[in-house]
Amino acid sequence: MDRTGYIVVTICFILLGFWLFESEKLEKRQAAMTNSVNAVQSPAPVSAPVSPVTASAIPSSTNVPEHLLTITTNRVRYTFTSRGGGIKSIGLLDYPETISPRWQKGTGSNAVATLNESAPLPVLTILGDPSLIGDGDFTLSKTAHGVEAEKSLPNGLVLTKDFDIASNYLVYITVTFKNDSGKPLSLPQQEWIAGTATPMDVDDLNFMTYGGAMWYDGASLHSVPGTYFNPSTTVLGIIPRTPKTEYRDGNGNVVWAAAYNQFFAILAMPQTNQPASQMLANPVILSVTNSQTGVPLVGVQAALLYPAETLVADQVVIRQIALYAGPKELRTLARIGDRFQNRADLVMNFGTGFAGFFGIGSFFAKVLLSLMNLMHDLLPWLNYGWIIVVLTILLRGFFWPFTAASMRSMKRMQALAPEVNALKEKYGSDPQKFTEKQMELWRKNKVNPMSGCLPMLIQMPVFLGFFTMIRSAIELRGAHFLWVADLTKPDTIFIIPGLTFIPFFSSPQGLPFNVLPLLMVGVLVWQAHLQPPSPGMDPSQQKIMRYMPLIFLLFLYNYSAGMALYMTVSTSMGILQTRLTKNIKAAPAPLPPSPLAPQPKKKK
Repeated sequence: MDRTGYIVVTICFILLGFWLFESEKLEKRQAAMTNSVNAVQSPAPVSAPVSPVTASAIPSSTNVPEHLLTITTNRVRYTFTSRGGGIKSIGLLDYPETISPRWQKGTGSNAVATLNESAPLPVLTILGDPSLIGDGDFTLSKTAHGVEAEKSLPNGLVLTKDFDIASNYLVYITVTFKNDSGKPLSLPQQEWIAGTATPMDVDDLNFMTYGGAMWYDGASLHSVPGTYFNPSTTVLGIIPRTPKTEYRDGNGNVVWAAAYNQFFAILAMPQTNQPASQMLANPVILSVTNSQTGVPLVGVQAALLYPAETLVADQVVIRQIALYAGPKELRTLARIGDRFQNRADLVMNFGTGFAGFFGIGSFFAKVLLSLMNLMHDLLPWLNYGWIIVVLTILLRGFFWPFTAASMRSMKRMQALAPEVNALKEKYGSDPQKFTEKQMELWRKNKVNPMSGCLPMLIQMPVFLGFFTMIRSAIELRGAHFLWVADLTKPDTIFIIPGLTFIPFFSSPQGLPFNVLPLLMVGVLVWQAHLQPPSPGMDPSQQKIMRYMPLIFLLFLYNYSAGMALYMTVSTSMGILQTRLTKNIKAAPAPLPPSPLAPQPKKKK
């Protein structure tokens, strides 16, 4: 690779590093969300048409106690409330609330992962004009397949919600508006709460980066990350921006809306072939506080908006919603998306635009996760840590021909180094002429100066795929590997207290000692020393390129252990391939035909 190639690679690394640096800053800012709480608008009265989602409570009669009903299946525990007639929380019995790192072993709780917990409003609360809300209290009753919530309003409107609990984390909800007034009745605009994205626990500092809301319009995914509402976020890390308190979009084309965090999601999917008119998202204050700051945590609430209409006497309007509340598991979401033809798998949030590396990382993330799941099905005795190791070895084997061809080309370039140096001495004062002659020499000897970049360019999409996939794959959450307790988090062995001031590395508790990133950078530097320098490269440039892998330590030290594991194994395989191909001889360049050789006869 020539000097231009190295400059291009350096710029790419700098851009990637800048993005990772900004991501890390956003994660740490969640630990001090005081400004976010202050920025949330005061609750508007529910008498306003479609009140802001920041409303902290549902009006209810103080004389009527809250009635809770709990329905437990083999995988989910649903808690229904009479306040709003919706689902107060969804406990996922197969998943723990949090997974303690090794250095905090024994400090975790036995709680299960719970969605919509501590949120101000239950899932499928319907907000709007007082004629639609009344006192906010519903009558709950068990049915053969779930729960029914019913409310009769003074104006003659009867509102009924039937929750039919199914498998695969699905709940089928039928909402009925019936006009019992005997005369035309105005049904005001409604705001249907799809759910609230909340941190998994009070110390989930990644929430505002990985959590938020999104919606699908039948063609494109629209994402509203938690950082959209975070006033501490800046443009390019320098320019302060005005914090947002509401997101509203859509024009009668909202196929589904979702509230999600890093590994779990709640999707509200209309099933009556009548998409919602708009999607609304707002920050909301939760009823729990950050253990370090004592400040209330902030969640992101998503809602579907339906337009006002008029019901004639005795008219019944029925709307159906399929609700998914569970893990962001690709295969499950893909099956649901196929059943409803609504691309529910997009809630995996592999990223769009730069976040998903413009589709490259998103595509390969899905492919890699599918391959990992397939391997786990075929080899169930292997955990996902060993599956990453095996898959990385197979991928390196697949790339072997490209690596070998690149090494042969680089050896041929080395063989031409004396001639390149001679050209440099001859045309040193004329860089343009030197470059022209150098390219002519390489062309004559069938040398491609970019061949050294070929293996890196081919493997870059795989790197982007792993980087994108690991941040959302529920399969890797809590997956063990040797000393690693969770492949989605750093493999911290212990914390060095007091060292909280080191950029990129320190945490609020101190300096974490992470083993895999250190091993990763060690093998990267070793590989860089084994690679032959490009002919004609300045010695100072050679030293810089040998230690350039240290940049990975800056930006991946506190990233997931799964990413460091992939990089360590992949680089180790590259070193092994370098050793095995050390004695490969460069194929000689074809010699020009001798003038004494017989010439082929020309056809008449």
